[in-house]
Amino acid sequence: MAAPASAPADSRSRQAVRDVVFVDGVRTPFGKAGSKGQYAQTRADDMVVKVIRELLRRHPELPAERIDEVAIAATTQIGDQGLTIGRSAALLAGLPKSVPGFAIDRMCAGAMTAVTTVSSGIAFGAYDVAIAGGVEHMGNHPMGEGVDPNPRFVSDQIVDPSALIMGSTAENLHDRFPTLTKQRTDAYAALSQQRYDEALRAGKITPDLVAVSTRSEQGWGLATTDEPPRPGTTVEALSGLKTPFRPHGRVTPGNAAGLNDGATGCLLADADTAAELGLPAGMRLVGYAFAGVEPEVMGVGPVPATEKALQRAGLTIDDIGLFEINEAFAVQVLAFLEHFGIADDDPRVNPWGGAIACGHPLASSGVRLMTQLSRHFAERPEVRYGITTMCIGFGMGGTVIWENPNYNAGGAR
Repeated sequence: MAAPASAPADSRSRQAVRDVVFVDGVRTPFGKAGSKGQYAQTRADDMVVKVIRELLRRHPELPAERIDEVAIAATTQIGDQGLTIGRSAALLAGLPKSVPGFAIDRMCAGAMTAVTTVSSGIAFGAYDVAIAGGVEHMGNHPMGEGVDPNPRFVSDQIVDPSALIMGSTAENLHDRFPTLTKQRTDAYAALSQQRYDEALRAGKITPDLVAVSTRSEQGWGLATTDEPPRPGTTVEALSGLKTPFRPHGRVTPGNAAGLNDGATGCLLADADTAAELGLPAGMRLVGYAFAGVEPEVMGVGPVPATEKALQRAGLTIDDIGLFEINEAFAVQVLAFLEHFGIADDDPRVNPWGGAIACGHPLASSGVRLMTQLSRHFAERPEVRYGITTMCIGFGMGGTVIWENPNYNAGGAR
């Protein structure tokens, strides 16, 4: 009989999990999708290139050859969002050809999944530094372009037919939770616009943005601001908008995010590598979770995802001092807040407004949430933990928990 194999002597087989830090994040201004939007004649991959180059410009202390991976998400991976966009954008941005890249898709949580995927690699020791982000040019690629859902989804009653229409899933949430009234969603939407406008005027939004050269029939231009916001929006104005997904419904263009174009990106690193290179640490990754729900009420996805992430991290909702929740629909945010006993206008939630105001270019939005949370942390040393969370098409939710490296134990949460 052969002797039993001995345990590997190589200490790497027992390598401890490493701390992952969010170094910095940037984004393009978000545009309105369509022929009149500011990015109508701008390629999606060129928007990603601007983001990658801006990250490197802001951090000259990072040698480009130290980047181990580029993960870029897109929901529609064809045309100018195809060709393994993580790799193609890295080459176009001028990164060394030794830097690999890949594309990833989890619908609206694409960029969030890009972050959690490469962060797992960093924690495991496969990477030291990585870029993660997302892009969506909904003008070039309308939602659902090229999709061919298997007819068995409906014929075999695997999902309700409304699961394939995101606005209908939001109406379904209203049905399931009658306390989430249209008046409440309109009030929340108006508050999002107000908070975004106040943050913009206070100089909080612009530092996250990288200007993008644009082309139109009138010639060359420069995108420097978000197009979607509607300052001065009132509940009264929102109350009269049409409900396109159901006659006499509750979901309107005013209490939901629009169709948008834009790109985001961030730098992630092992904490020791960041210290070695002199990279700042904006946040420390605590944990994350994704969860599935009934596809026809996909907007409730952040609830089980958050419960799962908190349980695994040994935390409770009371430990969380800041929330960045993607506002795909106001009713989806309110479902989350009501479940956890948080007021609709709680100042800890989306302090600078959200996607209802600034836009939601699908796969890019997760990193926008993270970038803003990092900025909040820098200003709020009394807050120790924050979360970024979002609902995901076809019945999912995703939540990432972050710790504030500036935390002062003498303060509150």
